[in-house]
Amino acid sequence: MIRRIALLLLCPALALPALAQTTLNRAGATFPYPMYSKWFSEYHNAHPEIQINYQSIGSGGGIRQVLAGTVDFGASDGPMSDEQLSQSKVKILHVPTVLGAVVPAYNVPGVGGEVNFTPEVLAGIFLGKITNWNDKAIAAVNQGVKFPDQPIIVVHRSDGSGTTYIFTDYLSKISSDWANSAGKGTSIKWPVGLGGKGNEGVAGTVRQMQGAIGYVELIYAVQNKIPYGSVKNASGSFVKASLDSVTAAAASMKNMPADFRVSITNSPGKDAYPIASFTWLLIPAQSKDAAKGKIIADFLNWMVDDGQKMTAALTYAPLPDTVAQKVKAEIKQVR
Repeated sequence: MIRRIALLLLCPALALPALAQTTLNRAGATFPYPMYSKWFSEYHNAHPEIQINYQSIGSGGGIRQVLAGTVDFGASDGPMSDEQLSQSKVKILHVPTVLGAVVPAYNVPGVGGEVNFTPEVLAGIFLGKITNWNDKAIAAVNQGVKFPDQPIIVVHRSDGSGTTYIFTDYLSKISSDWANSAGKGTSIKWPVGLGGKGNEGVAGTVRQMQGAIGYVELIYAVQNKIPYGSVKNASGSFVKASLDSVTAAAASMKNMPADFRVSITNSPGKDAYPIASFTWLLIPAQSKDAAKGKIIADFLNWMVDDGQKMTAALTYAPLPDTVAQKVKAEIKQVR
């Protein structure tokens, strides 16, 4: 009798279907990594049967892996080129997710306040033409700040990076010397400086080395408590990176291309921060696994509807409403 009762109690449990576990693998940009980590965790909490693994390896790595088909989708802060898209066996969609800012983060002994940077000063520093913090060009736009006689140590990314793409896209727009020499890209030949891997690596090096300056996504400067400066924008105003100034940069964009591959660096708005950008997920329109395709589409819709509400806490700006609606239409292509 006891055995029969035990079997009866066990049978309903056996009849319950086990939730199938699905893991999505993706890789790419470090620029939005804090935001994506939050999103993937929250989405997993709402859907325990779905796990999204993310390798923060830089945009160059994300593009290579999505082209090779070794990830379910990738991530990049610089849009793929026409040549790269032509190498893919399937259509790759650029799905914008949030907006962020790249900031000049610095470690200057005795200078704890905010430093102003003109486009000419930033280009001069990263070209290796301005080599000391007491240079007259820096002092001229920072009245009252006493800079030390300290060599400038330039820190840049050593890996293929969308953050590099954003920064060099900006430098190419404001400096013909830069455009005609180093140029723009996820990986370039740097005129001067030390390399750091990921936004984490650059932020860590700047924090540790006196006299250092590097470019990092805003949240990495905030989290590491590294000072970062205001940058003179196209309207002649010195603007510090913030949610409002990044949103202002996006607002200056009059027409979003159908494929979402757009640059908003050096935007003309008076309140626009000049080194701002969208960041994108690189989504194969046709997934190799139909079930995964449906999950990816569901996640993307969740990202637009619920995920955008979480951006401000991590100093990212949400998608403008007009862009969000266009993204939702784009998601319908994902299978």
